[in-house]
Amino acid sequence: MTQPSAQGGPFRAAAASRSALSRGRQFAEPALLGRSEFQRDRDRIVHSTAFRKLLYKTQVFVNHEGDLFRTRLTHSLEVAQIARSAARRLGLDEELTEAICLAHDLGHTPFGHAGQHALNACLRRVRPDGPGFEHNLQSLRVVDVLERRYAQFDGLNLCFETREGILKHCSARAAAALGPVAQRFVTGGSPSLEAQLANIADEVAYNHHDFDDGLRSGLIALEDALTVPLFARHHDSVLRRYPDIPHDRIVPEMIRAMINEQIDDLVEATQARMAWHHVTHPDEVRQSPTLVGFSPELAAEISEVKRFLFGRLYRHPRVTAVTDIAETVLKDLFDWHLSRAHGASEEEALGHVADELAGMTDRQAAQMHHRLFPGKVYWPSAAAF
Repeated sequence: MTQPSAQGGPFRAAAASRSALSRGRQFAEPALLGRSEFQRDRDRIVHSTAFRKLLYKTQVFVNHEGDLFRTRLTHSLEVAQIARSAARRLGLDEELTEAICLAHDLGHTPFGHAGQHALNACLRRVRPDGPGFEHNLQSLRVVDVLERRYAQFDGLNLCFETREGILKHCSARAAAALGPVAQRFVTGGSPSLEAQLANIADEVAYNHHDFDDGLRSGLIALEDALTVPLFARHHDSVLRRYPDIPHDRIVPEMIRAMINEQIDDLVEATQARMAWHHVTHPDEVRQSPTLVGFSPELAAEISEVKRFLFGRLYRHPRVTAVTDIAETVLKDLFDWHLSRAHGASEEEALGHVADELAGMTDRQAAQMHHRLFPGKVYWPSAAAF
């Protein structure tokens, strides 16, 4: 890894991605003065229709349940902030890191994971041997095909490195059809360091901000959360440092300290792995195991956090009651769209329906379902739609 300059400026890790050495775009475009290729990708994502729709897509709580709960948009912004902070310290390309983070959920369905589960089940019901639905694949489809903003091509025509980073999960069969951008799912290997960092930052963001929203909603009690060692350790640390702190500031201080600790640990552990594997070029990263990650000790504590959130928040009866409604809505809309879908084949028809449903916001899906199936479901605070 190269070191900071004598003037104290940012350094560039030897194995970091470089915009000037990008593997390019699917359709050649002339370079622009004043903006790197990865910056152009970031800007195109921010200006896309799919990015704006994230404001009205569920993170954990459906959009109408409260104005202060995270949405897919605020989640994506928080992921980008966390990842960019770590990228600067690791000497990675900040603009590529940010682009991947901002685009990683563009293909998510309305109603979060409940919507994804319902759409996947519907597709597999019609074609049991088909690919089903996976939001990472759909995110790539959004930036490759579905956005229509340019005269010369469909999609956003992003760089290979950004597209590679968006594709977090992929079956070997789907990868074979996608070509080089999914090659690692066929032959093994890793994506860029920036893509690996975006993946970890996603987990850091949702662990802490879902915890915050769970407390805000009342579905998680702080005293229960303090049975988790990571939460308890930082709660005690806050009270030692600020014995007279107002109660409503304890959790924000805890979350800030936990995120800072995890970034510090991530940077140190990642630098050690990069040195151990002697990676000096982006291509060497692709031939190496995953390099970006936490120390084993902190990773174990984070696993406890995930288990707590799964049991106490994601499977809470109030959350599952709403997700059950969401699954009903998606299944009904799927059948309605499929009965009217046009395509040269069943596969094309199913693809069209998946694009339509995944592209909806929570509000669009709820309102359409109400028009087509009035009175079938009841949403808490339904007037908000």
